[in-house]
Amino acid sequence: MHASFHFYDYQSLAVTSMTLQLTLSFSLSHVSGVSLNMAHKLVQVTLCLWVFTSLLLPSPTAGLYRVSLKKQRLNLNRFKAARIAMSGGGMLHNYGSSDGEVIPLKNYMDAQYYGVIAIGSPPQNFTVLFDTGSSNLWVPSSKCYFSIACYFHSKYKSSRSSTYTKIGKPCEINYGSGSISGFFSQDNVEVGGVVVRDQVFVEATREGSFPTFVLAKFDGILGLGFQEISVGNATPVWYNMLNQDVVREDVFSFWLNRDPSANEGGELVFGGVDPKHYKGKHTYVPVTRKGYWQFDMGDFLIGNNSTGVCEGGCAAIVDSGTSLLAGPTAVVTEINHAIGAEGVVSAECKEVVSQYGDLIWELLVSGVQPDKVCTQIGLCVLNGTRYMSGIKTVVEKENMEGLSAGDQLLCTTCQMTVFWIQSQLKQKGTKDTVLNYVNELCQSLPSPMGESVIDCARISLMPDITFIIGDKPFKLTPDQYIVKMGEGITTVCVSGFMALDVSSPRGPLWILGDVFMGVYHTVFDYGNLEIGFAEAA
Repeated sequence: MHASFHFYDYQSLAVTSMTLQLTLSFSLSHVSGVSLNMAHKLVQVTLCLWVFTSLLLPSPTAGLYRVSLKKQRLNLNRFKAARIAMSGGGMLHNYGSSDGEVIPLKNYMDAQYYGVIAIGSPPQNFTVLFDTGSSNLWVPSSKCYFSIACYFHSKYKSSRSSTYTKIGKPCEINYGSGSISGFFSQDNVEVGGVVVRDQVFVEATREGSFPTFVLAKFDGILGLGFQEISVGNATPVWYNMLNQDVVREDVFSFWLNRDPSANEGGELVFGGVDPKHYKGKHTYVPVTRKGYWQFDMGDFLIGNNSTGVCEGGCAAIVDSGTSLLAGPTAVVTEINHAIGAEGVVSAECKEVVSQYGDLIWELLVSGVQPDKVCTQIGLCVLNGTRYMSGIKTVVEKENMEGLSAGDQLLCTTCQMTVFWIQSQLKQKGTKDTVLNYVNELCQSLPSPMGESVIDCARISLMPDITFIIGDKPFKLTPDQYIVKMGEGITTVCVSGFMALDVSSPRGPLWILGDVFMGVYHTVFDYGNLEIGFAEAA
């Protein structure tokens, strides 16, 4: 999740969270041409999505176990809360039947898919977010005294469990917009009718970022990522399920139901796949880097036109804990412009286009390499020397000394402008046409939280968005990538694309969250280290 997102040690994946006061001030004062009522709606959506993005498993015989996802009807009053988030070549993998035990899971606003597990003997129940973007299991502790969030959720009481083993080692797990701290403990964990013995988990004694955890519909998080990103090198629940031989196959799969009227929110299957929830064959791609479920993605299309950003390939991760789709600011801005989404009118962006657009055009036409342009015109300066390090909003601290926030913004804006002009040059547009287009893109820059709002009446006019994965197209229609919140005249439509810049060499990076997984049934094949996608049914 969300955005943000998870227990990332990698600061390059952090999403900066704005304060409530800033969000209110920005939404009401800086959205030009928007009525006061619409501004209030934007505030509500921004608050709701902030929470979603800050945050997005022994039986005598090995088997297959299902976690059933069930819908929870949207309550519009919750808008007033903060937001909590939010190469197989098509080879058919046959993992057997879908028979298994079912636990009710709930889907909150198409942004959190969570369900019940149990810890201890006798079992103590907790709702957890099943998250492929992190690897630890944590729940609130009965020893959590000073965090208000703990009083709103179930707490683990070690004194009531006969299978509890004390560890006590302290730890802290950081999100992009919040953190939890506590200590490690060990106990039995029940998931889907399977008891995982002696599982190490975190008892959270402090939950930061007040609205993030207070308003979460889940108590804790069960990470399904690789051990490489596990805080404290704790063995993940999924690893212990395999080590204790309680699942039939070393795969798990997700089906997320995006039908807001359905009672069943989806299904998580441990040990196989459920054939009734996908069509055709899965396209499999290899995991390129263990930690997150990361793979190489090909080109990225808006309508039928390539953006050019991933012609040579882009890193991507599949993340059930992230509500939306996250990608580089420059490309997301183009997408949101193409679909008519409204973001921040950036004076800095327009100023760069106005003052330097002609010069950038001439330098590119004359053959200057795109990564040298902003260096030559002096908009990227660091400690007295020119630099160009790629479009990014997250930069290592040691590389930022001596560079003011204004300088950083001008440099980043220049880099985006170069990217946009270079992209249009490939389509042989005239200078005036290209600069006018780039100026329009400035108006479509995402809000400080990364999201953009859209007029619901425009959905039928929007282009399809296509990801090339395993040399095959995976298309999202407007109805699939626009997130609708509310009903009737209170409906607010949000672009499913949010901006997140990850610095080189890890980036640029795409994060395919629930918006994508809701359209494509996803198989996480741990044994063969690959990920499979098929049309959801």
